[in-house]
Amino acid sequence: FLTVFILFLFKFSVAQVTYPGGQLPADTPAIFAPGILSDGLANRDFTISPDGNEIYFTLQQQGFLSSTILQVVKVKGKWGKPQVAPFSGKYRDLEASLSADGQTIYFASDRPLSNGLKKKDFDIWKVTKLQNGQWGEPANLGPVVNTANNEFYPSVAKNGNLYFTSEAANGKGKEDIVVCTYSKQGYSTPVSLPEAVNSAKYEFNAFIDPDEQFILFTSFGRDDDIGGGDLYISHKDKNGNWLPAKHLPAPVNTTVIDYCPYVTYDKKHLIFTSSRAGNFFGDGKTKTYEMLQGLLYSAGNGLDDLYWINFNKDW
Repeated sequence: FLTVFILFLFKFSVAQVTYPGGQLPADTPAIFAPGILSDGLANRDFTISPDGNEIYFTLQQQGFLSSTILQVVKVKGKWGKPQVAPFSGKYRDLEASLSADGQTIYFASDRPLSNGLKKKDFDIWKVTKLQNGQWGEPANLGPVVNTANNEFYPSVAKNGNLYFTSEAANGKGKEDIVVCTYSKQGYSTPVSLPEAVNSAKYEFNAFIDPDEQFILFTSFGRDDDIGGGDLYISHKDKNGNWLPAKHLPAPVNTTVIDYCPYVTYDKKHLIFTSSRAGNFFGDGKTKTYEMLQGLLYSAGNGLDDLYWINFNKDW
């Protein structure tokens, strides 16, 4: 009875998750939370807490001159405005990923190490919630995980296994998706995922299913790539082996970069980043200067925006 009750509570809590903007997606990508999270600035990557009350995403300056993790919190059922996350705003931080219990955020940063030495590359860091509910001080995951090359886009399974993008020189391609398995002794050294996922090209920014049954990622340079980087998915077979990755169909992928995938806990929605632009002259109407200003300073102007679509388990 207790197990049934717990499962009921879990399903109930998932069903009660609401998102900024209110309207849910369909089978065609739509801008996520227009004017709230997607506001005409360069906004990318996404994670939400298991209780549905905290969202984290990245605001970037063109040219990667600045990169800041933002936080949006729901209080008494109402979403607030984006604010700089308590642990961000000073260094180039990006790609926050919440653990399954919502108590730890993993992210990429070029911030200095605790010894004050300036970092020349990006590492994976983590920050954990304190007993008072506030975020503590970020900690570097150390030399087993991090190398002299860049590490980006962490994604964590329920069992603690850590997947991320690596630019290590011994990879299969220019960038690889790797995993550090987790045990009581800590993390293993990074292992590049097999050729079913990685290739001699670029594979990066992977979302791992919390149960490790599928992985979504972006690849650039493959024969079926139609733009600046497309989304792919690989499933595990019954023996736990990764199957050859499949190219996600249009209209998910476009002729521009589509990346930073995230699937909601109920596995109903795919949220991703795209720099696709709307056709502001598609309606055939003459535009005034003020109208053009409004369009160019809004989502869909060609800068990174968050999009979402119903997640198809048969992809």
